[in-house]
Amino acid sequence: MGAGVQPVFVWIALGSNQGNRFKNMQDARFFLNSISESPISCSSLFETAPLGPADKPFYNAVIRLSTCETPESLLRLVKEYERAYGRDMMAPRWSNRIIDLDIIAMEKVQIQLDWLQIPHKEYPKRQFVLVPLQEIEPKWSDPVSNMHITEMLLHAPEGFIKKLPLSWT
Repeated sequence: MGAGVQPVFVWIALGSNQGNRFKNMQDARFFLNSISESPISCSSLFETAPLGPADKPFYNAVIRLSTCETPESLLRLVKEYERAYGRDMMAPRWSNRIIDLDIIAMEKVQIQLDWLQIPHKEYPKRQFVLVPLQEIEPKWSDPVSNMHITEMLLHAPEGFIKKLPLSWT
């Protein structure tokens, strides 16, 4: 986005199940705050069961930030951070990861490319995204379907999710 562009809100899901999960999440929060045009909003931390081949529980959260970046440049920033932080970018999908940052939504932006989909196509099926998202955005509606988050949670597959009594902000 160019000069004079107004910042837009972006919701990013964070996850970690390797190493010091708490520190990994704090460091990612610090990074996301550093690229935001205004103070970020953070959900609580949640511990969740892994999906796919991952074999360790995750810490998960959602952060809302504001940015003037294009979706493509924001994705590039996020992926560069993951690589620099030590994420194995060649690991199989849904395997263990030191940090995972996914762009969930970007206000009313809709993009469907092979390498970038906004809103994130899997988030309506993920309690580990929906529960923290609802915590910071209780009036959330999906930008495509207009489905309210409460209804989305009713349709999401169940899974283990526990709010942690940790302060990370």
